[in-house]
Amino acid sequence: MNLFLGIAAGLVWGALAALVNLQINKKALAKGNSNALLAANLGRTFVDLAALAAVFLLRGYLPFSYEGMLIGTAVSLSLISVIFAFRLAGKQKKGGRKR
Repeated sequence: MNLFLGIAAGLVWGALAALVNLQINKKALAKGNSNALLAANLGRTFVDLAALAAVFLLRGYLPFSYEGMLIGTAVSLSLISVIFAFRLAGKQKKGGRKR
């Protein structure tokens, strides 16, 4: 049970970090140049590392399994980031067709 609570908490924590990544992507795409996209990739990597590092560094204070939370965070970051990327790509295609 403790493992499942950790995984659930990790999924939520990873989803929050993925939302931050989405905002970084939106701002970079709005600028529309390659330097902004490069900076966005660096920023997203930093957010991912910070989310995972926070779980690891706070492992002694968590009331549930930190291993489960690490796994949940990584899975959530990966899957939700892919979903957001497809949604942004779809919006970009629709926006390009209207012009």
